[in-house]
Parts: sequence; C-alpha cells; structure tokens
Amino acid sequence: MRYWQTVEIKLLKPFAMQQNKIAILCTRNLDQQIIKKAEEHNIHITTLPFIEIKPAASSSFINQVSQLSLQKINVAFTSVNAVESVAQHVDENPEWKIFCIGGVTKDAVCKHFGEASIVASARNASILSRKIIEQKNIREVIFFCGDQRLDDLPETLRINNIRVQEVIAYHASQTPHEVQEDYNGIMFFSPSAVHSFFSVNTIRTNVVLFSIGKTTTATIQTYCVNKVITSEWPGQENLLEKIFEYYKQESSA
Repeated sequence: MRYWQTVEIKLLKPFAMQQNKIAILCTRNLDQQIIKKAEEHNIHITTLPFIEIKPAASSSFINQVSQLSLQKINVAFTSVNAVESVAQHVDENPEWKIFCIGGVTKDAVCKHFGEASIVASARNASILSRKIIEQKNIREVIFFCGDQRLDDLPETLRINNIRVQEVIAYHASQTPHEVQEDYNGIMFFSPSAVHSFFSVNTIRTNVVLFSIGKTTTATIQTYCVNKVITSEWPGQENLLEKIFEYYKQESSA
C-alpha cells in the first residue's frame, strides 16, 4: 500500500514569479513546436525526462520482426516508441492489419506503414481492444509493446479468446531527478514517469497535475491528493490543450 506523500515544501526558487509566466514541468521531452505554442499562451514549459527509452536491438528481436514482416498478421501498437523501434527493421510495408492508439502513435504508423494499413484506432488501449474484438474474425494479434506495458489490451483480448503474442520492442527505465524549482503544474504521460518522479520528490498541494489517460491519473492519486486534469486522448497537443483550458478558466474565475 502506498501512503500520501504530498507535503508543503519551501519554495526554493520562485521560478514562475520571476518569469511572470505560468511555469510547467514536463516529465518527458516535447516537440519544440509544442513548447513554442505554450510560450505564446504565457506558459513556460521545462522538460526533464523521468524515463529513458531504449529500442530493442538484440539479434533475436531483429530476426523476429523480419520474419513477421513477411506474414499477413494483425498487429497492435499502443506506443509510438514501439512503432519507431519496429519500423527500423522493416524494409517494405508489410501486409499487416494494424490497430493503434491515436495521436503520435497513429501518426508514426501512417508515416512508416501507410494510413491504409490502419484498421482502427482509439484514444486508449481499452477501447482499442474492444475494436479488435468487434472485428469478429480475429484469432491472434501480435502486440508490439514495451517491457512495462499495461495489462488492458492483452488481458481483454485473451478473455475474449484472442491469442496475444507480445513482442518487446523497447525497454523503459526510470531516471529520477530531484526537482528544486517551484512549478505551477506538472505533466505526466505514463505511470512509469509518475513512479519515477515521486520516488525522489514531493509537491505542494496547490500544484496542478496534468495527465494522459485514466491509468496515469490513478497512479498519481496513489501518491497525492492534488488536482489532476486528465486528457482521455493521447498526444502532446491534447494534453497542452487541457492546460490551456484549465488556466483560461482559472484566469476568468
């Protein structure tokens, strides 16, 4: 069991006041265009990755992907990291029927495998698994995932008598950092990043947390009682829009 770890801490650096902007910490890297767009809305985002991603590079993985690329199979992606890792070892567009999460994951699938390869996409793994089940004629799915993948998709498919072959396409490791600056809000994209952050940090009760997905939000709530704003759709821009909406409402309140 986890215990509440939210405490009042001394403001070491009144960062937001010095900059006269809303100060946000993002626990992963962001596209520069996202950071620039935030600045235009008087929001300064500092990025500090709390997770390190390493694509799978073993000969067994490369050979497995090469063999699968020659087969007509149903494939599932719930992470852009998995797409990028697999794409490195596929020379031509395979005859895959792909099911994927929306946002940057879908964008990566379109880039590497073509939009026509996508049978269905969804905002989260639970909905994606239901769309796979709705196809009726699917008996097996190749799930390219990370070594810390969530259970939602594979468990739901297996309960519905669909075999799932998991292929680990990347490895994620925690990279905790002690945060000294004072921020108005913090962005989280995965439960792993939440665990990594709170392993060495505590936060003030008025810090607003911005989260991708219900699972990430649920993980945050095991560590603190702070307000959490959740984006149901994946992707940097979707979470940024949630930040814009929140602070717009705050300023007009």
